[in-house]
Amino acid sequence: MSSPIEISTHPSITEIGQADWDACACPEVGRPVDPFTTYRFLLALEESGSVGGRSGWQPRYLRAVQDGQVIAVAPLYAKSHSQGEYMFDHNWAQAYENAGGNYYPKLQIAVPFTPATGRRFLTREGFDVVGMSALIQGAVQIAADNEVSSIHATFCTEAEALAGAELGLMPRIGQQFHWVNEGYKTFDDFLNSLSSRKRKNIRKERSSAQGFGGEIVMLTGDQIQPAHWDYFWQFYQDTGARKWGSPYLTRAFFDLAQERLRDDILLAFAIRDGVPVAGALNFIGRETLFGRYWGCVEHHDCLHFELCYYTAIDYAIAHGLTRVEAGAQGEHKLARGYLPHTTHSLHWFGDAGFRDAIARYLKAEREAVDHEIEVLTSYGPFRRTNVEEQP
Repeated sequence: MSSPIEISTHPSITEIGQADWDACACPEVGRPVDPFTTYRFLLALEESGSVGGRSGWQPRYLRAVQDGQVIAVAPLYAKSHSQGEYMFDHNWAQAYENAGGNYYPKLQIAVPFTPATGRRFLTREGFDVVGMSALIQGAVQIAADNEVSSIHATFCTEAEALAGAELGLMPRIGQQFHWVNEGYKTFDDFLNSLSSRKRKNIRKERSSAQGFGGEIVMLTGDQIQPAHWDYFWQFYQDTGARKWGSPYLTRAFFDLAQERLRDDILLAFAIRDGVPVAGALNFIGRETLFGRYWGCVEHHDCLHFELCYYTAIDYAIAHGLTRVEAGAQGEHKLARGYLPHTTHSLHWFGDAGFRDAIARYLKAEREAVDHEIEVLTSYGPFRRTNVEEQP
């Protein structure tokens, strides 16, 4: 008979340790499936001050131990706002507080500032079911004991969403635009799967972007040098100031990325006269390329599309990756071969009345999102199978 499972929270991931964390987060040999839940990535967020302090993301890493062995962990944070999550609950917060409750702090099981699908309930091999159940029960007990309004596990996998619903959490869906590699050997193979009009438009955009007056390069691993981050920090600050008011990541995060994460990173730069003028940051998973940030100090037609979408497709095809996740929002991605795909999250509320209201809302929202995905897919750029077209 197995001994009881002990649940604990930790303000630093170092208290759990890399060996135990990665045994749950990325037990696969070689490149991890999900670069964002690795010990090295989450520690870089912590040590750079991107989380903790006044960020509104207070680490409370969750650990489950049985018979002296860590069987499951989760990236848990106490949140004092709803920024940097990309699955929006601002209306929920307003309704909760209008009813006299305190929505914040709440508990968030997520990778901060990262709208990329991946496992959120990280279990050691052989402990999938019992480990996830223990983490959920532990999080609910912690929330109840501390009178916290809610728990939110965002951008979890579909399998986790189904299992979490069985365990009493409320599933929610959203949508993102992803590019899927249908066995293409070249970018032209991909283009030939599109309608004639969309194919011509992409060729025109690529030609326009590549004529900006310089060269476009892709850098990863030891090709990335410390000076590249000086340029990218300028790009990131510009985009962050326009989108969020202030950047989520600190400058120190990029120094740590150079030191510890560069093998997980693909930088696409537009360089003119030896100086980068625009760039896109991607993270490389075992099967997926994750587009994360883009920025520029000069505007050139279609350069955003080239660096963020087409260069990513080039890399994915060349390296046999099955998917490119291009981040949150952006219907303009549809015309460039990125189709809508369902994203998943799980939610818990301590207040029974509010929980019932949210359940009704989620049912209606699911129907709306399903319909939106169906409509958007019908407007996709791919050739209809019953229409003959010439490349």
